[in-house]
Amino acid sequence: MKQQFNMDEALELIKQGARIDGKDGVLAPLIKQLTEAVLEAEIESHLSTEINNRKNGKSSKTMKSSVGAFDLDVPRDRNSSFEPEIVKKHQTHISEQLEQKILSLYALGNSYSQISEHIDEMYGVEFFKATISSITDKIIPLRKEWQQRPLESIYPFVWLDAIHYKIKENGKYISKAVYTILGVGLSGKKEILELYLSENEGANFWLQVLTDLNNRGIQDILIASVDGLKGFPEAIKAIFPKTEVQLCIVHKIRNSIRYIASKNQKEFMKDLKLVYRAISKEAAEVELDRLEEKWGSKYPIVIKSWRNKWENLSVYLVLPLWYKYPEDIRRVIYTTNIIESVHRQFRKLTKTKGAFPNENSLLKLLYMGIQNASKKWSMPIWNWSLTLSQLVIFFEGRLDEALNI
Repeated sequence: MKQQFNMDEALELIKQGARIDGKDGVLAPLIKQLTEAVLEAEIESHLSTEINNRKNGKSSKTMKSSVGAFDLDVPRDRNSSFEPEIVKKHQTHISEQLEQKILSLYALGNSYSQISEHIDEMYGVEFFKATISSITDKIIPLRKEWQQRPLESIYPFVWLDAIHYKIKENGKYISKAVYTILGVGLSGKKEILELYLSENEGANFWLQVLTDLNNRGIQDILIASVDGLKGFPEAIKAIFPKTEVQLCIVHKIRNSIRYIASKNQKEFMKDLKLVYRAISKEAAEVELDRLEEKWGSKYPIVIKSWRNKWENLSVYLVLPLWYKYPEDIRRVIYTTNIIESVHRQFRKLTKTKGAFPNENSLLKLLYMGIQNASKKWSMPIWNWSLTLSQLVIFFEGRLDEALNI
């Protein structure tokens, strides 16, 4: 018969004012039950491989955990050959080991149900979703600490992009955008600066975002790459007036092609490529004139869109050294693909979730996704030394103090 954790009693105690963690908290007994159930499964497996061996009572030791201390009954065998895996012989602190197993499953995108099923399959133990939620809630203070960490004074490149999720609010599920801000510091390494959750974007929202980043230590951003969100370029200029705002070409191309008939898309893209791959701003403007002459009457909305955003788009469209930016800098700024790879990681984590019951449930999962993604960012981005030396020239004086030049 499977052991069942009495979560109903625990919830009733919480309603009556009992503590969840700490001394006499309600979570410690649940962890004690889980651990002892796993120990029983381990010794049964061990004895099944040995002849002339059997159980020989239990020994007790006090275990410390972040949710309180408890006495753990550890099964023994007659031959003293049993070596527990879940709790080593001299181990006296259990929370990290148990919680890490659960958090590892959680960080891989497993739902509470999947985690519960996994534990059930491995150990024959029913593990309530509420208990798993209590353990994963320990991510929340870590995320808050991460949110308050000081940032570098200068970021040569910053990207911003959004990903949308359904979140329950006032009994209804509404769509909210999670804005991911990713920066490359002077070391050339990528770093998620922050996640911001918003239902409605606008100038006021972006001012709050940039003001927060400024308050946490950022004094200057050389180039910010965004996807054309309304109000963001103006907000950047209000807080970081020297920052150049780059609209993502990939987003712009995708938005444009939506309005082109499928039969014309291949030919239109061939002509449009001459614009965004031109060798100079002037050459790009000539190609844009030709694009309008050929396609303007058929697709005026697309051409008008490129004209209206040309000031920001043209930051990308300057290639040779005698114009504005060399290829190494342009290679970095022309697209937000660098941040979309982070969002792909987020989608893997959240693919089993149709919606989220609250903001915390979403943000703690995305925080785990950030930690996983960051492990791969131990090296600077491509050709960073050359790119940084070019930035020193093109943004004269703005990097000197930070680089001790």
